[in-house]
Amino acid sequence: MQQAAPQPVICLAELVLELMTESDLDAVMAIEAFSHQHPWSRKNFNDSIEAGHWAYCLREVDDPDKRIWAYCILLPAVDDLHLLNITVDTDLRKQGVGLRLMRAIQAIASNLSIPRILLEVRPSNRAAIALYEKAGYEELARRKAYYPVESSSGAREDAIVMTKTIDCPAKPYEH
Repeated sequence: MQQAAPQPVICLAELVLELMTESDLDAVMAIEAFSHQHPWSRKNFNDSIEAGHWAYCLREVDDPDKRIWAYCILLPAVDDLHLLNITVDTDLRKQGVGLRLMRAIQAIASNLSIPRILLEVRPSNRAAIALYEKAGYEELARRKAYYPVESSSGAREDAIVMTKTIDCPAKPYEH
């Protein structure tokens, strides 16, 4: 008896990083609510976009439904790019999607000659820390009592500040 072919583990789709729009927010909110104990609100996303933060969705190029695989919010500053939020759809985790998004963010920083990316992560978020370390990030510092743990008790969790130096293309000589 012949065995059925196993389902593929890795999605090999061609992905595109596009600006997040208002029409993406319902799907983003669903992923956010399912992914985080303390998710961002719709207002947090709207406020970030209105403040000029860079909001992107990662999706398959040829998907007519435009399903969001992952998204991120970036805050550009003078000498660094602050990664405020990065989330991969739970159905697509452990398939390299997060690493692909991290590489896209690094390409944005490099192309714009932003020499460093900075992010905060909960020490309890081992999966995220492993992703960031795989992408070449290193611990820079700790922020005490940065994240809420439980609203009723007021308990808080520290944040690990991680950073990565980005190779930027050489700028032509300016007079």
